[in-house]
Amino acid sequence: MSFRLLKSTSVVGGMTLVSRIMGLARDMVYSRLFGASPIMDAFFVAFKIPNLLRRFFAEGAFSQAFVPVIGEYRANRDEQELKQLIAGVSGTLGLVLLVVTAIGVVAAPLMIMVFAPGFHGEGDRYDLAVQMLRFTFPYILFISLTGLAGSILNTFGRFAVPAFTPVLLNLVMIASAIWIVPLLPVPGLGLAVGVFLAGAAQLAFQIPFLARMGLLVRPRWQPKLEGVRRIGKLMLPAIFGSSVAQINILLDTLIASFLQAGSISWLYYSDRMMEFPLGVFGIALATVILPGLSRNHARDESKNFSATLDWALRLTLMIAVPAAVGLFVLAGPILVTVFFGGAFDERDVAMAELSLQAFALGLMGFSLVKVLAPGYFARQDTRTPVRFGVIALVTNASLNIILVIVLTRWDYPAPHAGLAFATGVAALLNAFLLFRGLRRADVLRLAPGWGRWLLMLGVGNVAMVVVLQYLLPSFEMWMQWHALERVANLSILIVAGAATYLLALWLTGVRPRHLHMHS
Repeated sequence: MSFRLLKSTSVVGGMTLVSRIMGLARDMVYSRLFGASPIMDAFFVAFKIPNLLRRFFAEGAFSQAFVPVIGEYRANRDEQELKQLIAGVSGTLGLVLLVVTAIGVVAAPLMIMVFAPGFHGEGDRYDLAVQMLRFTFPYILFISLTGLAGSILNTFGRFAVPAFTPVLLNLVMIASAIWIVPLLPVPGLGLAVGVFLAGAAQLAFQIPFLARMGLLVRPRWQPKLEGVRRIGKLMLPAIFGSSVAQINILLDTLIASFLQAGSISWLYYSDRMMEFPLGVFGIALATVILPGLSRNHARDESKNFSATLDWALRLTLMIAVPAAVGLFVLAGPILVTVFFGGAFDERDVAMAELSLQAFALGLMGFSLVKVLAPGYFARQDTRTPVRFGVIALVTNASLNIILVIVLTRWDYPAPHAGLAFATGVAALLNAFLLFRGLRRADVLRLAPGWGRWLLMLGVGNVAMVVVLQYLLPSFEMWMQWHALERVANLSILIVAGAATYLLALWLTGVRPRHLHMHS
């Protein structure tokens, strides 16, 4: 079973890697064309708002409520009932989203006031953000229906198509930045148009695959259908519980809107680097284990349920910890290599480096939350993560305010890094609470050998840091090199670090059998 899960995770991770690489290409285009400018501050705010709602209605709360229910229907109901559920969910969700989209477009000025109050009084940045939001907000309709289609495909083991779909988002947004932006009179508005077109392209891409499986049914408004009502009840608490990280980042954006121009952009670029390993592995693993956990719960297979979670935790720590350490050590070289040039100058690199190092500290927390949360959602318990999410959210908000005030009074040049640090601490706290809750409920029973596993991982990470620090050139050299020289040297460092880590694991006794699930 662990081999099948590992294979599925590799498929999703591989497709996600392609998407993340295209996402980096997109951000490289953005950084070189616009840098960390007021235009990008406005766009990032206008894009973050529908992205937050995407976590509610698409792959976040919705999928975590929908996948367990459709998994149960697939296991215990006939095909007609399954299709009726899909028709009811798509029709009900679609109409609700259509209303939400209309409200969002009309209320764009108010939403910018709420989510970026620091823009008020800055006519250009505020007005541009409002115009952009009216184009980006319909993205929530397209991406949520795309998320519905992807959840159905995942439930039937078709992981590759949903994982590849975001590649289209990045391709369309890159094309818009290069070819649509110059055609419009308002600078940067073409970026928002690109988001609208990208959302429609992603939905259109998945529809033929549903049709081929015989699951493309006519949407129906059926809010009283038993399965639809159950999903709705599960979604309400899951909306918050699954979106704590995004809400925390949105709080960062809100407070950053009061800081110096560029702060929102620095946080965005550093967050994108942190999201790279998180998306390639953490989200991929969570996507793969949720359907399996749901089946285990539906069949009352508690032993397999616990074994799946234990295996996922071991694998997550094996990859997330060195990824976080590597991001912290190589933050400057990574940012110079990926973003430096054009409008993104040396000061932008230095500022983004500080927030990336702060985000890196929380990468393990973000990754563990992705793996631990399905342990609740698969059991159709969406209330418990909400309680933990509230605690993490309050912690993040309090630290945000405290750190910004303290760092500002100390004349620290990059108070936005305090926002990233607070978000990381909140993620670690959320992960701890989720882990403790599963242990106390006796849902997660750790297999033998955890102490030795952690010791081996610790040795591997220490060895990796020693080698990276020894090989790492000075920051001045990175700034002097040409683009190809930076890529070559960064590649050497990444390969050397990964090889050292894996060799150290091998020397301490880690073997492929340790990646198998204990049952």
